[in-house]
Amino acid sequence: MREIQRKSIAILLDLDGTIVDSREAYLEAMKTAFRSIGHKLIDVGTVTEIPKRLEQNLAIDDLLIGLDVKSFLGIYLRTYYENTATKSKLIPNVSEALRRLSEKANLALTTMRYVSKQQVLKELEKLGVAKYFRIVLTALDTCNSKPSPEALLKCAREFNVETGRCVVVGDSVVDIRAGKNASAKTVGVLTGIFSRKELEAEKPDLILESVSELPESLDLLLK
Repeated sequence: MREIQRKSIAILLDLDGTIVDSREAYLEAMKTAFRSIGHKLIDVGTVTEIPKRLEQNLAIDDLLIGLDVKSFLGIYLRTYYENTATKSKLIPNVSEALRRLSEKANLALTTMRYVSKQQVLKELEKLGVAKYFRIVLTALDTCNSKPSPEALLKCAREFNVETGRCVVVGDSVVDIRAGKNASAKTVGVLTGIFSRKELEAEKPDLILESVSELPESLDLLLK
């Protein structure tokens, strides 16, 4: 099979749950937020259910009955963003996969974190993978967050690549929806907080255990 030329495609990757494991940051944020409102016990399911719903812009009131949801969210999100810099870790073998992918394609990172691009770049540099990304976009760089295709379309224009030659990779249902809304190829990965069943319901072009498997699948995906 012929080698894909670097300039002909773009790979647009999510951050949390795709490039880095953020579960420890989620847990620490949850503990801090609950402690702040006088609760010590945390249901394990709530630790992942809250970020799942927040990504999809769904209500969480039923998970926090009788509590001040606005205050909880303020503390939760602030603590989460503070902890990602120290608690997030590269998912195993992702660095090597990014190196290999960067030899074939233009790489961009799009994240729903409401933080500056500089903050994300600092984290990526600390993890040793910033050099692989030509574009980094956060929620502050667009008017509409995923599942809007705005960030993905912006990257495609900057790379001068047709959306049909873009591959959107993420662990979340909104990553897949955003990719489909941009008419891009979509890849779900199982390293985040969404299950295979949840990702399958979105009908991505491919589901992988991890980004580490993507270099071997790229040619087939874009044949």
